[in-house]
Amino acid sequence: VSLQVLLKSDAPTGDVLLDETLRHIKATEVAETVQTWIELLTGETWNPFKLQYQLRNVRERLAKALVEKGILTTEKQNFLLFDMTTHPVCNASEKQRLVKKLQESVLERWVNDPQRMERRTLALLVLAHASDVLENVFASLADDKYDVAMNRTKDLLDMDPEVEAAKARGTEMIWAVLAAFNK
Repeated sequence: VSLQVLLKSDAPTGDVLLDETLRHIKATEVAETVQTWIELLTGETWNPFKLQYQLRNVRERLAKALVEKGILTTEKQNFLLFDMTTHPVCNASEKQRLVKKLQESVLERWVNDPQRMERRTLALLVLAHASDVLENVFASLADDKYDVAMNRTKDLLDMDPEVEAAKARGTEMIWAVLAAFNK
């Protein structure tokens, strides 16, 4: 799915990173694809003609925002010859709430139709998959439930993003992100 990102509104969101992203999208002369924006906004591109659209220090800024919200904390850890700043989870209840939500979405509330899934839950499943933490989400389940959860999620993530995006209902961007991470 090589959807191009078209700006519908540049109204401020109140989030510094989102507002900066909106300014970058607005400033582009040619619409870019979701894949390109992921590369630009995460700093994963080295295209010298597009460096002005990169978000600076995006990971550090995201971590700082989560520290300010009380989700993460900041620690220094010694790795052999150097110290490294890490951001472990300090709000275990928030993490557990998300884990439980994802577990229930593929077990008790499974609809077997991504078009009927809550969009935020679908997006969270896609991002957990792209971040390679999906197995950890289901690790606390009993073996039989773990197998069901992993199989249902695999079936969902193996769907054709082009076909699912064409069905729309506001999930086009989620499928485009999945396609970008699957490349």
